[in-house]
Amino acid sequence: MKVFDLCYTFLAAVLFIAAFPFLTLLSLKKKYRHSVPARFFLWKNPSFKPHDIWFHVCSLGEAKAIAPLVELLGNAKIAITTITHTGYEAASKYPAQVRYLPYEFWLWIWIRTPKVVVVLEAEFWYLLFRIAHSRGARVIALNARISERSFPKYYRMRWFYKRLLVQCDRIFCQSAEDMARFIALGATNVEVLGNIKLAQKIVATQSYVKPDCTLIVAGSTHEGEEEAIVRGFAAYKKHNPTAKLLVVPRHPERFEKVYGLIQKVAPAMSLARWSETQELLNDITVINAMGELNNLYAISDVAILGGGFAPIGGHNPLEPAHFGCKIITGEHIFSQRELFKYVHHVQFVAPEDIAKALTNAESMPPSQVNETIDLERVVKCLK
Repeated sequence: MKVFDLCYTFLAAVLFIAAFPFLTLLSLKKKYRHSVPARFFLWKNPSFKPHDIWFHVCSLGEAKAIAPLVELLGNAKIAITTITHTGYEAASKYPAQVRYLPYEFWLWIWIRTPKVVVVLEAEFWYLLFRIAHSRGARVIALNARISERSFPKYYRMRWFYKRLLVQCDRIFCQSAEDMARFIALGATNVEVLGNIKLAQKIVATQSYVKPDCTLIVAGSTHEGEEEAIVRGFAAYKKHNPTAKLLVVPRHPERFEKVYGLIQKVAPAMSLARWSETQELLNDITVINAMGELNNLYAISDVAILGGGFAPIGGHNPLEPAHFGCKIITGEHIFSQRELFKYVHHVQFVAPEDIAKALTNAESMPPSQVNETIDLERVVKCLK
């Protein structure tokens, strides 16, 4: 073990000890009941059995993005690690071994003899790259990105990221801007592939009857966004009284909180939970279920895409665009800026302008995607 690796591992251990009481309490919460014990205490989280390719993803979006690759790899033995519970659930649908990625200092005893490790987007864990590389794996950064907003922080730590990125055999970036940022950090073997999310197969898994009105779905909303969306919808409803709104919070633990918020913000409107009725007869329906968003995009006229009205970074616009929804989102889309380049006819507005955007959407064409991506280049690299 090199001196830097030893110092880094020691610091990680110190931070783990300091955070131990907090992690113990966090593991009692429903949201983290499985992920925290698995990641930080290796509870029911054994090392992988022999495999061919190991994908590391962070959460739901990245877990879904690798679906075309997993399909193209055919009979290869796949392993997947993730960080979040939603990512774990999505990854569990593949014919693969699935684990939570352990906290870094555990990786010395957890990683065995990987062959190829593919790390998606911005999951830059030093010991993951270092140990995998030192034990003979080819390490590939896929869909790699560094946002314009984040780059100054990375650049101040470029001495560190150069050590990390030198462990990579290949870096496939989302854009030319990303490639320039990686090169500035000292990376080599960098090329632009594009965003692999363009290769996703976007499908609806259920067919629902569309009500005879303008149907608006607020997808993947976060704390601080629902109130502005509901107020904007209420103002728009004066112009279009039959319009209906579906609110789909990003995180399931917020379902009831969002329901209560809407009761206070729009007490005069009829409100229901999706679990109570799926007939969409009410003014507003809170979708308190997972896996329904594409099914609802398929019958909606307008998609108000969350994650952009608060400084979250935005969410994937390809799914609502695929179904021809007219997209409205906020101005904080820094993590998804590359994807939005491929989507036409999107309104980027401040929260207070949502009602106006809904009115404007009536005369706008549906959003659409006009780009594709060749994943065969990646598959050849992995085999």
